[in-house]
Amino acid sequence: MATDAASSGAGPSKAEGASEGTATPGGAACGGFDAGRLIVEHQAGVWRYLRMLGCSASHAEDLTQETFLAVLQKPFQEINRAATAAYLRQVARNLFVSGQRRAARVVALAELDEVEAAWARWAANDDGRELLAALQKCLETLAGRARQALELRFREQQSRAGIAAALGISEDGAKNLMQRAKQHLRTCIERTLR
Repeated sequence: MATDAASSGAGPSKAEGASEGTATPGGAACGGFDAGRLIVEHQAGVWRYLRMLGCSASHAEDLTQETFLAVLQKPFQEINRAATAAYLRQVARNLFVSGQRRAARVVALAELDEVEAAWARWAANDDGRELLAALQKCLETLAGRARQALELRFREQQSRAGIAAALGISEDGAKNLMQRAKQHLRTCIERTLR
């Protein structure tokens, strides 16, 4: 369900306003409500939120689909864009937690609450577009090895040992390098978003 634009971070264009009505599956309009519009307007935000929770790109795509299916199978009243986005994030979060529990993974709900607070602070108004732009800008300011370490970790899913071997440093050195790089990004993003 997440489009190429959504997975690249661009996402669908933001439509203004919201109409009220009841959702029906399959994108049909009912009472002024269009399920297809709901998906187009909110899928990128749901996908980005799931990525922020720690989902892989493909898992986030699957959960994004499940989120809209769950919402559209019951009567749905759209109040406004912000309330709809918050509701969709809650459904996505519940699906994520349920999946983690089924897979016998421990989910720290306090950590998810921190992610939700960070999302509300940085990304709720535009489904993460400004945050993504700030991240891309700040990544360009990272020194070569620090950026390479983060790319190995987050793009190639390398372990700390794999990163250390690729960079010719110790595992502790790789850990310290990534911690400094993440702190640099955090500071840069906060400064950029102010």
